[in-house]
Amino acid sequence: MQTIHTQLLVLGGGPGGYIAAIRAGQLGLQTTLIEGAALGGTCLNIGCIPSKALIHAAGEFARVQAYAEQGSDLGISLQQPALDWTKTLAWKDGIVKQLTSGVGALLKRQKVQVIEGWAQIIDGKTVEVRDAAGSTTHRIQCEHLLLANGSVPIALPILPFDGKTTISSTEALSPRQLPNKLIVVGGGYIGLELGIVYRKLGVQVAVVEAAERILPAYDAELTKPVHTRLEKLGIELYLKHQVVGPAKGKATGVEIRPAGDENAKTTTLKADQILVAVGRKPRTEGFQLESLQLTMKGRAVLVDDQCKTSMKNVWAIGDITGEPMLAHRAMAQGEMVAEIISGKKRHFQPQQIPAVCFTDPEIVSVGLSPAEAKAAGHEVLSAQFPFAANGRAMTLEDTGGFIRVVARKDNHRILGWQAVGGHVAELAAAFSQSLEMGAYLEDVAHTIHAHPTLGEAIQETALRALGHALHV
Repeated sequence: MQTIHTQLLVLGGGPGGYIAAIRAGQLGLQTTLIEGAALGGTCLNIGCIPSKALIHAAGEFARVQAYAEQGSDLGISLQQPALDWTKTLAWKDGIVKQLTSGVGALLKRQKVQVIEGWAQIIDGKTVEVRDAAGSTTHRIQCEHLLLANGSVPIALPILPFDGKTTISSTEALSPRQLPNKLIVVGGGYIGLELGIVYRKLGVQVAVVEAAERILPAYDAELTKPVHTRLEKLGIELYLKHQVVGPAKGKATGVEIRPAGDENAKTTTLKADQILVAVGRKPRTEGFQLESLQLTMKGRAVLVDDQCKTSMKNVWAIGDITGEPMLAHRAMAQGEMVAEIISGKKRHFQPQQIPAVCFTDPEIVSVGLSPAEAKAAGHEVLSAQFPFAANGRAMTLEDTGGFIRVVARKDNHRILGWQAVGGHVAELAAAFSQSLEMGAYLEDVAHTIHAHPTLGEAIQETALRALGHALHV
């Protein structure tokens, strides 16, 4: 067993952990990172990146299939397209490998020592590393311990994961073959993103959601276009229904009934596979976190606005600290912690954290919605601009959806942006920056936006809130 002494020890090589380690290396801190699976964590390997790759591949396949079946106003005609699923997965895996290899190179450039293995916490300054066989390979003494262990899918006791019939998002992103029918349990962003992918690839899909509508974390006005698209794609929706267990007998599937009515008759939904996508929880088990006796907030580690835990020199970032479980939040926290340890004065006090849902169409929400702003005591101005009036959206054949702005009525300071439509994820940076810089409607309305772009709709939305939109 090798003993190592380091200033900063990072547990977890996901977006939060590797960013913290890279920034610490840039600042001259002696840094060690432990990762048991693959650098990049859930996001790069079995989450954000591979899912977006498959979303794109499925969208392209659906587009050319529509051209073959229905023709196109663009003058494009095709023979019946075919899908080489093995090649699609290899392309997706190639993107993942390129990015994870890049993370490794960046860590090496900053002289971060990366140790492959599974961490076991001894105390706030001592961690042991075990290999896959369970043998202890390293004992690490550190001045600062950073917990960046991420999160794991939530399993349902009535539908435990088996990796074959009942799967999590991990297995859903790398199936050896596509099922004929898939049941998705959970109508949140993970379930719908993957459900849409599978449907566009020709799989029959049914979604079961206990709430009265899909994407309950987003306001209803934003989710309506997605609901319409799901119906057009032929995805079966069982809203206000809950799963009560697996299908009876030898059938593969689930038993469902109306949510909240225990006396209601159950209905059997049959399928080849069941994707359980009811959320994620902080990864707090399996590495002796409990030995630190940290103050917790439910399942999550409680931190302050510098990501300090209740134990001195023990820090926590990202999903292990709870919602919002977003890679970009973890990355920002990781960078900040490295700078604080190096002596800089920082606090994690963002004006907003953007949330993006990569459904079809996409949804972006930054800051306050109209209802949230009113609940916070603001008198608000709110306006929408439809993509149907945007020239660039027309040339992309994607005119559904809109952008919405929320601002204070008295001084026009912007409180929030929301958008639903094709490619709106790429507008999130503009939304975020306007809020972070404390922009007013006039700031955005009087900024010259390039033509023809989707971004023009941002300017038009601000103009409309001021009462003088030019193209609607």
